[in-house]
Order: sequence, then C-alpha cells, then structure tokens
Amino acid sequence: MTPARGTTTAKNTSKTRAKATADVSSAKTAAATKTPQKVPAKVAAGSSTVKQTRPLGHVTFVGVGPGDPALLTIAGRDVLANADAVVVEGPEHDPFLAYCRPGVEVVDGSGAEGSRALRIAARARLVVKTAKASANVVRLLTGDPFTFSSGAEEAAACRKAGISFNVVPGVSEVSAVPAYAGIPLTVKGEREVTVLDLAESKLDFSRLHPKQTLVLLNAVDVLKDTTVALVDAGFDAGTPVAATVGGTTTAQTSVVGTLGTIVADLRAAKVTGPAVIVVGSVVEQRETLSWFETKPLFGWRILVPRTKDQAGPLMDRLRRYGAMPEEVPTISVEPPRNPQQMDKAIRGLVEGRYEWVAFTSVNAVKAVREKFDEYGLDARAFSGLKIAAVGEKTAEAIGAWGIRPDLLPSGEQSAAGLVEDWPPFDEVLDPINRVFLPRADIATETLVAGLTDLGWEVDDVTAYRTVRAAPPPAPTREAIKSGKFDAVVFTSSSTVRNLVGIAGKPHASTVIAVIGPATLKTAEEHGLRVDAMAESPSAEELADALARFGADRRDTMVEAGEPVTRPSERRSGSRRKS
Repeated sequence: MTPARGTTTAKNTSKTRAKATADVSSAKTAAATKTPQKVPAKVAAGSSTVKQTRPLGHVTFVGVGPGDPALLTIAGRDVLANADAVVVEGPEHDPFLAYCRPGVEVVDGSGAEGSRALRIAARARLVVKTAKASANVVRLLTGDPFTFSSGAEEAAACRKAGISFNVVPGVSEVSAVPAYAGIPLTVKGEREVTVLDLAESKLDFSRLHPKQTLVLLNAVDVLKDTTVALVDAGFDAGTPVAATVGGTTTAQTSVVGTLGTIVADLRAAKVTGPAVIVVGSVVEQRETLSWFETKPLFGWRILVPRTKDQAGPLMDRLRRYGAMPEEVPTISVEPPRNPQQMDKAIRGLVEGRYEWVAFTSVNAVKAVREKFDEYGLDARAFSGLKIAAVGEKTAEAIGAWGIRPDLLPSGEQSAAGLVEDWPPFDEVLDPINRVFLPRADIATETLVAGLTDLGWEVDDVTAYRTVRAAPPPAPTREAIKSGKFDAVVFTSSSTVRNLVGIAGKPHASTVIAVIGPATLKTAEEHGLRVDAMAESPSAEELADALARFGADRRDTMVEAGEPVTRPSERRSGSRRKS
C-alpha cells in the first residue's frame, strides 16, 4: 500500500496565510510593547516640566589579535553580536564585522593624523562621542587593548566623561607574531624577555643585558640606529635577528639575519611595512619550529572561480593551508526562464505523482526549497517519497530539512555513481515509475539516460539556470594569463568553460586542481593539464588535494636542495596541454 503523501488545498493555504498574518501582527504588537517609549516633556496638564537626561552608552574595548581573524576570542565575538555601534581603525577590522547583527553602525576611526599622542586623543574623543549617541559601543583594537595599544588612554577618556567600559583582552602581537614565525620567546637557559616600543621615544640600551631576548616594536624606521646602539651597548653583531612583516596572516614574511646584517637583509628582500623584530639566540629555533610559513600552500595566490555564495567553505579551507584565495565570480545562479515547469513538478510531488526525487546539487535543493516556501509547504510534502542525493554536500543540504536521503552513491560521488547504485524499476515493488529530477539548465544527460535504461520515467525539470558572469577586472585577467596566480581550483565543468570564456586560459605555470572526473575531462578539453583532483566531490576535498600536491612539491625542492618557491615564481614557456 502506498504511504499517504502530503496534500495542499486552497482552504489549508488560506488558514496558513491567515495564521502567518496573525503571527506577524502579534509579533509587531509584542515588539511595540517592548520598545522603550519616549517620555514627553510634560506629563499632564498643569504638571511641572520634566527634563529627561539620556543615559550615556557603554564601551567595550575588544582586542582582535595581530591579524589572523581566527585569533578573535569567543568573548570578543559575543560582544560584537550585541553591538549597536563599532569603532574600527581600518580595513583590517572588516572581517570582524561579520559577527555583528545587521544594521550595526560602523564608525571609521582611521582618519586621525599627526603624532601618536594626537591620534590617540582624536580617537578617544571619537569613542566618547559615539558612546553618547549609542547604547552599546564596541571599540576594536589590533592586538590587546592594554598592551602597546591606545586602549588605556581611550578608556581613561571614557572614565573622565562618565562612560562605563569593559575590556576584552586580545592576543598580543608581542607573543603571537614570533609564535607564527616559529620563534619561542623563552627556551631553557633563556628566560628573560624585554619588549621595547621604539615609537617616538629614545631608550637607554646600556641597561639591557646582551644575553636576553628583545622584542622590538615600531623599530623599522629606526632600525639602523637601533642595531648600532645595541652593538654599542654590548650586544654581539652576530646576534640572530628575525623581522616579521604581516604577522599571523597569509601575507606573513620573515627575514632572518644578525644585528650586523638585518638592515641590508631587509633591503635585499624588499620587505617593507610594520614588523615585529626578535633579537636573541631564540631566533635559531625557527629552523626547527617554523610551522606557519611552511604550510603546503603558504603564500600561494589561488583563484577560486565560483558563485559567490558557495565560495566560503573552499576559501576557508585554502586559508587553513596558508593560501591567499581570491574569489572571481564566473557564474551566477538564477531562476528558470519558464517557472511553470517547476510549479507543475511541485504540484505533482504533493499529489503523489513521483516515487523518487533525485537531487544532484545543493543549488537544486535550494531551488525546490524556495518553491516550497512559495507554496507554504515544508518537509512533510516528501512523505512517502524516496530521496536520492548525488554526494555528501547535497545530502547535508537535504539534511537541513530534517530528511535523510534513501540513496547515496557508494562509489564515485557523481551522477554516474548514483546510477550505479540506483535500483531498476520493478512493477511489483514500485507502485509508481516516475522520478522528479530538478537540476541546472546545462546539466549532463548521464543521470537521465541511466535511469531511463533502468526502466524509470524521468521528469527532467530545469530548477535553476547558470549564467556566465561578466569578465573580471583587467588586472585579474592579466594575472590569470601571465601566471601571477599560483593555482586555480575548478569546482565544476561550467567554471572551467566560463573562466576560459571570460578571462582566457590560465598560464602554463599555474597549478590546476579539479573537483572530479567530469571537471577533469572538461579542463583537458580546454587544453589544461590537471595537477590535482579531489578524492570526492567536495570543496574541502578539493582544497586537501591541492594541499597534498603543494606538500609533495615542497618536499621535492627541499630534498633537491633547492629554494622553496611558489609556482608563480617559476615560468614555463608554453601553454598547458593535456
């Protein structure tokens, strides 16, 4: 007996809409009762005038760490989630705004000029002004608010203005940057560390012990004079020195030398910008303990041609391996030109026309879900249906409905793999022989042909369209063609076709990684040699495959005694060919 399927009627729809309207009205009423009401200046006829004083806001100083967004503390994240206004210092703080609720006011505090004292005073006034206008203010500071930062001075200004404040400590650059460079600040026999901030101050180096470890901040502009002064103070000119720029980010660069050579070493390496400089024998530990700059894809500039809403997990995984991914839209997902086909299919699903629904992508799941929302349906509409998914990511998207797929490929995670495991139609066991297949307008016919051969009738429905995006900016196109990208990761055949169509072929030196056999075939058809392929079709596996390739490449260079370089630093004279 066929299990009962979900049904929908005009009456039920009307009730649902009426209930939704009532719920919305109730929500508005409840919100209105909770919203603080303005108190009128005069409360009643003949009463005296009541002067209302607006309470001052509250400021939380949050240290966000020296650069790596992952170093933000849980406490800092929670404070940002409740902020009414956030005071930032520049684009480096933009990643942390993702933790804020929509509509939060962002106040730019990067405009202060002049000496350090003047800049601190200007920002303190800005924080106080913001707190007088907003109830809950978060002030983001790089590193730790009270460690070589302006947090203490700004907090004092708040106290003077009668504004309360909290402090959420952050990871200081003093410890984090050396750690990311593979340099411990203390080792057995070396337990003394002195931190010197050389900004706008003259220090007496004669009191320093030549055997202690020094951490120098704001020293790049005065490094020549500083090294001379340290040698004059008794430090050996051969004392190891490491200067790290862009610490804790994928742009991190460390230059190692000695007190006598570091200025020339930095000039030769063409490294500029603020640096954390470590002086002492602990720098020698870097050769053994370097862990960040030796990641398999460290410093690689990787092109991710993909739809914007799907690039996140892949880019996060690539960053974990030390890469600098850049997302370039090549396709956009849009509704079908003729929505009637999907409307008819959804009605057929509810009315019991299908035995199976086969989802071949996350986008297909999303398209069906949007139609369900449009009709006021939920997961109960799948009652009695069997659900198939082409891979784990698609299964996860279905799982968000609270549904577990009945069929997943046991082998290759693809349409061909799904056909391999799909049961043939049986007139006795299967009361209905029809399959609903929502998919892209340019999908291959592998699944339709395979199911037809197994005796099933397939309603092949265009659930969404993939449209080629506009060409990327000229500098990006030039970087693709000239080999300034170290690698390109292709997540589908359409990304291969579209990238080549809007920007041209990647340079011969560029490493190519693909998500599966179908994408591999398309890349080879376009004259690209594929270097790495994911073991299963997921963004994470694609990043893992490229990382394995990068690790093997690095090991080969090290074993050969060659300097470790990125693919973009080695040019090949010809185009890639399969």
